[in-house]
Amino acid sequence: MESPDTAPASGHTARPRSDLSAITTWWRGLGGDGFLVLPPPRRSRWTQSDGHGDAAELVARHKLDDSVSFAYWHWQSHRSAFDRSGALTGELLLHWGGDHATVAAGLGEGPAGFRVADGGPGHAFRLDRVTARDEAGLPDPEDPDGVRQFLAALAEPVDRGAALLRYRELSEAEAGWLHDRLRDPLDLTAAARFVAALERRDALTRDETQRLLTAVRRDHAQGVTQWAAWRELLQALLRHDHEEAWEIVAGLGSGASAVLLQVPSERGLAVVRACALAGDRASVHAWFALHRSLREPDAVTAAADLATELIASRVPENCLHGLYDALVWAVTADWRRETGADHRAGLSYGALSAVRFATDQRLPHALRLLAAHAARDQSDRVREEALKSDGSVLVGTDPAEVLAAVDRFEAARDALLTGTGPDLTASETSLGKLWHRYRTLTDADVRWLREQVAAPGTSLQGLGFCLELLLAHGIATADDVEALLPRRLKDLTKAYRTTYTEWRHPLVTLTCLALDLDHPATAKLAAWWNGARPLWKNELRLLTHLGAPDEAKAAELWDFVISPAHDVGQLMTWVLVRARLDGEHPLLVADRLLGTPGISPHVLHRVLIGVCDPEQPLWHYAVDPRSRSWWRRAVEVADHPGLSPQARALGLRTAREHCLVRHPDQVKPAPTEAERAAALAWIEEHAGD
Repeated sequence: MESPDTAPASGHTARPRSDLSAITTWWRGLGGDGFLVLPPPRRSRWTQSDGHGDAAELVARHKLDDSVSFAYWHWQSHRSAFDRSGALTGELLLHWGGDHATVAAGLGEGPAGFRVADGGPGHAFRLDRVTARDEAGLPDPEDPDGVRQFLAALAEPVDRGAALLRYRELSEAEAGWLHDRLRDPLDLTAAARFVAALERRDALTRDETQRLLTAVRRDHAQGVTQWAAWRELLQALLRHDHEEAWEIVAGLGSGASAVLLQVPSERGLAVVRACALAGDRASVHAWFALHRSLREPDAVTAAADLATELIASRVPENCLHGLYDALVWAVTADWRRETGADHRAGLSYGALSAVRFATDQRLPHALRLLAAHAARDQSDRVREEALKSDGSVLVGTDPAEVLAAVDRFEAARDALLTGTGPDLTASETSLGKLWHRYRTLTDADVRWLREQVAAPGTSLQGLGFCLELLLAHGIATADDVEALLPRRLKDLTKAYRTTYTEWRHPLVTLTCLALDLDHPATAKLAAWWNGARPLWKNELRLLTHLGAPDEAKAAELWDFVISPAHDVGQLMTWVLVRARLDGEHPLLVADRLLGTPGISPHVLHRVLIGVCDPEQPLWHYAVDPRSRSWWRRAVEVADHPGLSPQARALGLRTAREHCLVRHPDQVKPAPTEAERAAALAWIEEHAGD
């Protein structure tokens, strides 16, 4: 097919250049003075990590200074910004690395007809078309880019960090412009965006709501939820007391909970309560909020009442997690409304709430235990905040009471937490934040991990988390194999993507354990890995070579790592295999690979930091700059006397780029000021390295 930016070979009128062509021409003219732009992306540059990997390879290939700053966009951003003809239909996110000011100066204002907006040091730059507005600030309805930008501005909350999002009021001209877009003839596809802008402000009229419902039912025989703005429509129906709303709610079940929360009613409360008691975690938040609004305003009393019902109904444990999150969210929102505190102060108050709730006897033990897990890494920060002599962000609190709450929690912490663990159904990101806790294991940790492996309800994610820790620490046994085979083999052979985690697919880990133990199940597992189906396992098969390694397995892994194939842990596996075979620390093995042709410097850099502790290697496919695990190991590599200067420099560079140093608000849970000061002091000590 002919390229959209290529003029036809014949004819009298040349086709105008596409937006993509104009932007690419501008892009290729950038660079210089310590600033590098990567070529426009192909599909292999799918994520920000891929972009940083491409930058590292480009820097190494051209022997550039490691301190060079760079900018790029990746394929996901490309796909969302351009249509198939190369027209810009949305903002193009420009990601970057290095020094923010250098990148901002290098990008400048953008190509003619476009503009580059600076999102700030913690965010991407945004490239978009320049559009016109009239005297009232309204776009031409026939200008799709102007309309898109106008609606995007209306969709921006007054305070993105607020507990309840609010949007600025519409001017009379803006409201009239939006209502005009909903007049007959009604284009439902286009109308969805205008409906959202109005109903965020409770501004859809009763007549508009009825006409929209009629049109949606006419055009979407499969149901109202097939329309993009169905949530806003349902909210307007509830707000205007349309009986048809309850027919939609009945069909949606738990899917209506978030909308019912916006329009409190006893009828809505009954619906979300039934969904929550049936085990729907997402409905628990709505139930709690509506219960407070209509029945019991005191948050702790309300949480205790609902917890009693949830426990009696034997709902999944994650429903109690949802209730605890709703409780902390609510008391923090109340405090922020009373004090006018900002989002960052709210995080500190949320930490204080966790400390208080861990010993609050009004709450059942299950909720106090969840509070104790949340407070575990935050009590030091709460104590530090209370001791500030120049004013704490915890406005309206008594420092003596706060310190007493911390003391009570710390006295009760071990009794509460011993023999327990995190919510294994939480997001991989949430679990990754506490991975550093398990670099060493207590006897109670080991018992808990084994219990989760043996529990029939533990998901693949939970099995991966627990089994990885047991095997890496050298304490997994044949009992752990027997706990999973053959009872869980059907589950274990399902796909589970672990691209963003520190643990491997649990069947990889289980196979390695079986191989190390020479377990009778080894032959059955090997036959499955060597089978033709399913295809997803093929990229993971070589990771099982870490079990009972030998030279043949090491050679097969090496052939892979020097090939152009995509690495999902093969280089990490080869380094650990080589270290086991040679009886040396894997850091030394990784160090010797630096500069080896055919090996991606970006992947090797990750492996070098990741194998710092062979009893808990970090399998994440890229350095996570928000992770305490990566910070701690980057420092250890930089300070390791047995490593080459190049390896130590990589550790130092990783530490310098860590959020603990550059963007501490992105480290979760937030670091104490003492922790941050120690990190900055370490960086200063190495300023001349």
